[in-house]
Amino acid sequence: MSARSQHLLHNLTQYTQGIAPFRPVASGQLVRVVGLTLEASGCRAPVGSLCAIETMQGELVAEVIGFDDELLYLMPIDELRGVLPGARVIPLGEQSGLNVGMSLLGRVLDGSGQPLDGLGPLNTDQKASRHSPAMNPLARRPIHEPLDVGVRAINAMLTVGKGQRMGLFAGSGVGKSVLLGMMTRGTTADIIVVGLVGERGREVKEFIEEILGPEGRARSVVVAAPADTSPLMRLRACETSTRIAEYFRDLGYDVLLLMDSLTRYAQAQREIALAVGEPPATKGYPPSVFAKLPRLVERAGNGGPGQGSITAFYTVLTEGDDQQDPIADASRAILDGHIVLSRALADSGHYPAIDIEASISRVAPMVISDLHLECMRKVKQVYSLYQQNKDLISIGAYAQGSDPRIDNAIRLQPVMNAFLRQTMRDAISFADSELMLTQLAAQCKV
Repeated sequence: MSARSQHLLHNLTQYTQGIAPFRPVASGQLVRVVGLTLEASGCRAPVGSLCAIETMQGELVAEVIGFDDELLYLMPIDELRGVLPGARVIPLGEQSGLNVGMSLLGRVLDGSGQPLDGLGPLNTDQKASRHSPAMNPLARRPIHEPLDVGVRAINAMLTVGKGQRMGLFAGSGVGKSVLLGMMTRGTTADIIVVGLVGERGREVKEFIEEILGPEGRARSVVVAAPADTSPLMRLRACETSTRIAEYFRDLGYDVLLLMDSLTRYAQAQREIALAVGEPPATKGYPPSVFAKLPRLVERAGNGGPGQGSITAFYTVLTEGDDQQDPIADASRAILDGHIVLSRALADSGHYPAIDIEASISRVAPMVISDLHLECMRKVKQVYSLYQQNKDLISIGAYAQGSDPRIDNAIRLQPVMNAFLRQTMRDAISFADSELMLTQLAAQCKV
């Protein structure tokens, strides 16, 4: 071979090495349907990618959630209908990016990031990857500044810092959604992202029109996946909400992320995991559920230098008001504090029904002054003293004058209840909350 031929062959080898081998996408066929799980053979697709399944009504899009040898396990994103045995399955490749941009403000999206509000397409050409890389914990800025959420009981007694992740623990019907709505109207955060996952469809519209209101909606992005959507759509809604919040945080905004609820996210993952044969572990929840929870929660928080923050509130449903529910217990361990809503307080007309004895903000000592912390301690001690002796007082077994501290707690109880109550339409600033707490603490004797 001549020198010129060797030179040409060398150049040709360099070019061919840079070209990825062409792999034709082979379509397969549907061989089995069990519940919401579809099994396909004859095609190859990675986990997390999409496939189109031919049905009597057109095409059904499904996501690959697992495989077993040559079988692919898929789950439909929309309603499963019109599927026939042997239907053609066509791999579509990786999922497309998520539409992002300032035009998302005021819009209502579904779990895939598509408009739900009938206001036309999203006027943006910006795309973001659906899956962001995990942030180095050493690259985050520390939490050192409080966030005003407009709720006096939280601002004063359970102060939240910018970048903190809080859990809102409650059973059904004790005012979780109303409390979230109060935060959207009263917070000083720049942008609000609300994820309504697994709730009743009626509640979604009520939250947007009545609780959020026009003023709150103007600076909010709502992602909704009601209870009648597929588990994949519910799972996507939580991840889409978090990804949108990350986008605004990276632009330098302080974001308030309200996720209702983390329990529905866990239940959706449980449905998917059990469908592909993952064995249940703790009270019917497979191990993958407890692996996914921290991955979702850890995406919130402060960004690096020049970035903003994501302060997140995740509601956690406690079935039968059981605080030891597996999801509640796992969530409590990975969050920076928890706010417990009491059914007894709600039944007595005390709203927001925050049980300040059972609630805690682990970040509060780092973001408030020593005076605020001391006032908080005094008020909580006097409030707890009354609760500990409440039964004796109510049946008349306590004789007034027996203990000056209890006498003071009885005298201050109406004042404390008024301090902790707040109407749905009110917004109390952090400065006003701190001033009222100081005045109340001056009357406490501990």
